[in-house]
Amino acid sequence: MYNIRHILLWILFVNPLLTAGQSAKVAPARSKLQAGPMVGYSDMREVMLWAQTKEPARVQVRYHEAGKPTPVYLTSEIQTSRQTAFTAHLLADQVEPGKKYEYELLIGGRKVSLPYRTQFQTQNLWQWRTDPPAFRFGVGSCTYVNEEGTDRPGKPYGGGYEIFTALTVQKPDFMIWTGDNTYTREVDWNSRTGVLRRYTHTRSLPEMQPLLASTHNYAVWDDHDYGPNDADRSYWLKPVTLEAFKLFWTNPNFVFPEGCAGTFFWNDCQFFLLDDRTFRAPNEKPDGPEKAYFGDKQIQWLVDALTFSKASFKFIITGGQIINPTAAFENYAIYSTERDRLLKAITEAKIPGVLFITGDRHHSILHKLDRSGTYPLYDLTISPLTSSVAQPRADELKQPTYVDGTLVAERNFGLLSVSGPLNDRVLTIKVHDQKGAERWSRDIRASELK
Repeated sequence: MYNIRHILLWILFVNPLLTAGQSAKVAPARSKLQAGPMVGYSDMREVMLWAQTKEPARVQVRYHEAGKPTPVYLTSEIQTSRQTAFTAHLLADQVEPGKKYEYELLIGGRKVSLPYRTQFQTQNLWQWRTDPPAFRFGVGSCTYVNEEGTDRPGKPYGGGYEIFTALTVQKPDFMIWTGDNTYTREVDWNSRTGVLRRYTHTRSLPEMQPLLASTHNYAVWDDHDYGPNDADRSYWLKPVTLEAFKLFWTNPNFVFPEGCAGTFFWNDCQFFLLDDRTFRAPNEKPDGPEKAYFGDKQIQWLVDALTFSKASFKFIITGGQIINPTAAFENYAIYSTERDRLLKAITEAKIPGVLFITGDRHHSILHKLDRSGTYPLYDLTISPLTSSVAQPRADELKQPTYVDGTLVAERNFGLLSVSGPLNDRVLTIKVHDQKGAERWSRDIRASELK
């Protein structure tokens, strides 16, 4: 028979030991997590997830439809290793179209307890049935994360990491990272060890984790996550940075084995992810037919894919500005022969619905190119997320393509939404500062781009 003394002894001594033992089962799993989990691409029949551990470990995702605890599904278990920077790509392939799912990350068979939402969604099967659903997506570029000892002396180049909290609060369906998603330094870009360490360092930013865990992510690269500043096709370690890109991002396809170009769909819209580095001639090379930017085969693929596409909006995503005619910095205007060729091909093919989304410039701005006999081409530049801010040159603001009132010279992100019936889709562009305050907004109807 237990008396009050036995009960007190249980409360004071035995129960704390059991509680500590239960905590020990959770804590080791969390302590082995380096970065993530991250939600990658989404389709109707599968979703890719990602995680990185600190050491070799067995990693798996357990998931179920939101609001329905059963049935429960498991991805295949992946053993992480040093050779692949302890990353794991985890395929959720027991899903149905148009559903939301909640998930848990397991390391060594134990749940990793996280203080934020972990969920993903599958895309809708709307074709021939309903109008396409409305959706929202985030856009940003230029993510510099400070690291004492490898940064240049002086004022820190990065900061404002709370921008990722402001982005997460908006609950976009997915996020497009438009280049310079990490910044390799002198200590990094000559070795595989350095490249993988830099990718790991950026991906491990605490403020970034809630966004990664609940928002689908797609990416292209620009010079800093490809190689050194202004790097071109001569960069000696580009197979290594491509390997790193594929380890740390989970784009659904890569159309060329040597680069990161690809495409994906979200409802009635198609996104073309371009590679502006792999085939690029040096900036200083004299302009002419031999001065490649995207290169012949990438342009051929793009024009063919745009022509084939029936998307309401066809978003072309790349690092550097396309429409800005200022021949400075790394704008496409420096490669004017190829630029003219691409824009002429889009015009001659009578491709509707084309818009460009770019980054790189460390300020956000909208350019609009009026074209005789057809619709204008827009180029939305969104930059920077956490890198330092830069002003445009005075002459850039005098260009006829500059849309007055759209310059944002502070850390910021874009939030774009597509809504309305299939025959009258509307793109709403909003630009927010690092605290989440809206700076400007503009609507573009699909009917205006025909």
